[in-house]
Amino acid sequence: MDDKITIIEGPPPTFEAVSDGWVLGLNESRKLGEIGVTRLRTFNGPALVERCHRAWRNKHPIHLEYRNQDGFEQQSPIVAARYVETDEGHLLILWIRLTDEEVEFEFGYEDDLGDGDEEDPDYPSWL
Repeated sequence: MDDKITIIEGPPPTFEAVSDGWVLGLNESRKLGEIGVTRLRTFNGPALVERCHRAWRNKHPIHLEYRNQDGFEQQSPIVAARYVETDEGHLLILWIRLTDEEVEFEFGYEDDLGDGDEEDPDYPSWL
């Protein structure tokens, strides 16, 4: 049985934090972690979503396999999947459970506001 979806080329996937209410039910696990969503272009979105449904129907996990920023192979459990048809092809949307080791947060604030910038120092630039 196919127990993973593998990204074979391209950059590592980016994961966005999810705050939708329905996602809270997907995060029930013995391991702490966050649910992130990633979007991937693919040639056959329906077949990949069906692979996920088949695994879940048989009570098996299915994982997304990819290379992280350091080039190491990594696997994360897929907890929900769907696809969308676009002009360029199928867009596969995967909700992934990310463990504490996989979650990386970046906080960016402008340090050099004294260079004539008119930005409010109490308001982060990424908002």
